[in-house]
Amino acid sequence: MVYLNYSNLDAETQQRLFSISKEDVKSKFGNELKTYAKEHHLNYDVLLDEEATRNLYNYQYVFNI
Repeated sequence: MVYLNYSNLDAETQQRLFSISKEDVKSKFGNELKTYAKEHHLNYDVLLDEEATRNLYNYQYVFNI
């Protein structure tokens, strides 16, 4: 098995995983993030992108070769 982190993956894979992570964060915390963004006068899309990026580094990537 090969263990990698997010920054070791190619750009296409990173983009695909980012999209998945963004949907995951949106489904789990979307309403809370919207409320937080509104209360603190932040851009929701930027906040969502930042949280999706943080979420990516919580994943473990294991490849069987």
